[in-house]
Amino acid sequence: MVIVNIHEAKTHLSRLLERVRDGEEITIAKAGTPIADLVPHRAGGVTLGVGRGRIRYDDETFDVDNDEIADLFEGDGSVL
Repeated sequence: MVIVNIHEAKTHLSRLLERVRDGEEITIAKAGTPIADLVPHRAGGVTLGVGRGRIRYDDETFDVDNDEIADLFEGDGSVL
């Protein structure tokens, strides 16, 4: 792992980022004390919807016979 001081990191940021893109990890230090790491970005998967994969239901657990709930979904033209 390479350690660079803040001044060097600011001066040569583009070069350092190219090295990181190629897989190298670089530590930025202030007065010899590490304060940050430059590491390659690891893209994570995108999940649309906060409950995706956590909320499940099927026809047996969903109350399709409740008229009040059915009106909320289907609408009867009235406002609650």
